[in-house]
Amino acid sequence: MARLVIVSNRVAIPAEGKASVSAGGLAVAVNEAFSAYEGLWFGWSGEITENPDPEPKLIERGRVQYAVLDLSPQDYKEYYAGFANRALWPIMHYRVGLGSYSRSDYSGYQRVNRSFARALAKLLEPDDLVWVHDYHLIPLASELRGQGVDNPIGYFHHIPWPGADVFNTLPASGDLLRAIADYDLIGLQTEPDVLNLSRNLIDDMRAIPLGGGSLMVDGRRTKIRSFPIGIDVAGFKEAAEKAGSNKMVRETMAGLRTRKLLIGVDRLDYSKGVPERMEAVDRFFASNPDQRGNVVYIQITPKSRSEVPEYEQLSREVNEKVGDINGMLGEPAWTPIQYVTKAYPRPVLAGLYRAARVGLVTPMRDGMNLVAKEYVVAQSEEDPGVLVLSKFAGAARQMQEALLVNPYDRFEMSEAIREALYMPRDERLARWKPMNERMVREDVDWWARNFMTELESFRVLDRSPPTAAAAAE
Repeated sequence: MARLVIVSNRVAIPAEGKASVSAGGLAVAVNEAFSAYEGLWFGWSGEITENPDPEPKLIERGRVQYAVLDLSPQDYKEYYAGFANRALWPIMHYRVGLGSYSRSDYSGYQRVNRSFARALAKLLEPDDLVWVHDYHLIPLASELRGQGVDNPIGYFHHIPWPGADVFNTLPASGDLLRAIADYDLIGLQTEPDVLNLSRNLIDDMRAIPLGGGSLMVDGRRTKIRSFPIGIDVAGFKEAAEKAGSNKMVRETMAGLRTRKLLIGVDRLDYSKGVPERMEAVDRFFASNPDQRGNVVYIQITPKSRSEVPEYEQLSREVNEKVGDINGMLGEPAWTPIQYVTKAYPRPVLAGLYRAARVGLVTPMRDGMNLVAKEYVVAQSEEDPGVLVLSKFAGAARQMQEALLVNPYDRFEMSEAIREALYMPRDERLARWKPMNERMVREDVDWWARNFMTELESFRVLDRSPPTAAAAAE
């Protein structure tokens, strides 16, 4: 059987005696991919050490081997906190004004990708399929090709790919476009993302369209396709249905009494639109004074990247906004916004989603947004809640039945909250049912199988440059 090698910035290693981790996001997706393959998961250990070993530490867990490298403090500062999260992340999310580029950070980004490639190349076998994940590792295929690796290599980009006029503001944009073309298969979340990257390669790298999503860039074929990521529907639905027995969920619901619940769950990041959402909730209460005391908004926002100045500033902004709103509107027996900065386990989140009449998922820009999908899947089939979803989340393309809003328009979001709270059961069911069916059909297993089937095709595909006559056709 072919071996699957997955590469990601962070590696989630299961505890000893377990075959997988019970986490969300990428870990669930990777575990699903490994269900059909024996494999290797390679990447950063999450540890920072003064003199990291250039050879990865190998850990065996069932069918999967884990290979992890530590980073030095300089690597972490330049590769991760610097170029990946202060330059690439804001640009990919259309926040040009927040991008901070330095040559030293970019040099560190290249250096870490090169060291990853050197270590990984020694572990690869001729029949391995390599699947690389996300923006931290865009140059990895190019570095592997430089090490003589000719295996099929796929890349999945979990976040948006912006238009060329935005992406090209990054000083390293040309280097990254050349590097990404060394992947055989490039997966993106949505068709607009595919169009943006393809157009960027055609206009700036003089890529030649070959049809079917394939391009020839500097004599090498690459294929670009959308693969919208799904969630573990069965697992999340089961967690939601059993959540009534969870102590934390029971206590939360007892505290709400008869009040209706609005819920938002986001990592603390300026792309998620948390301050703007709070302003919309504030406007809702101002426009609907009869709902004061009858509705509570819980915002769960674990902190992240606190070493990046923009995130520390955002944390202060959100805390001030919560204080202002609760100070103006709150009463001794009612706090309009309950703001939580710790992460909750999946069973608790599933239970809170199920209890919430309205799910507020209003990022300013998002590659997909799995919270939207989790909220829908968690709902009761008899009495579902309503999803209010940003039209700038990738999920909006699969979830047209949600109440789609412009997250830059507080008034529109406020009106959507009102509409959701007053929506009759028949309409809630009519909106929820097709979304739920789509989530079941297009789950994480569907996503992983589609990508791997496409990547497998590169085993037999002639990847040599087409003749000039064929390219001209």
